[in-house]
Amino acid sequence: MSDFLKKVLAEVNQIPAGKVASYGQIALWAGKPKAAREVGWILNQNDRMDIPWWRVVNKEGRITFKGSLLYGTQDQIRALQAEGVKIKNYQIDMNKYGYSKT
Repeated sequence: MSDFLKKVLAEVNQIPAGKVASYGQIALWAGKPKAAREVGWILNQNDRMDIPWWRVVNKEGRITFKGSLLYGTQDQIRALQAEGVKIKNYQIDMNKYGYSKT
């Protein structure tokens, strides 16, 4: 497992329930600020429910996850809604639900 992959998974694990972060934020926190797509790829390959992949969205707060081998867009929506996140037209209010480490 690469060092960056380990850092990405660790950062995703720190997002609290009911909050979301962007792919770019995760990349930045994991030490590769221009690797948002790589973060997406890592999460797309992840089929473990112990990593809260559903809490990662694009920088505008839009759900863009296309699905992995086991999970899809509707699974992400259900998981976020179960945590109290309101979603309208695949959009999340980042001012309300966005997670920041600062």
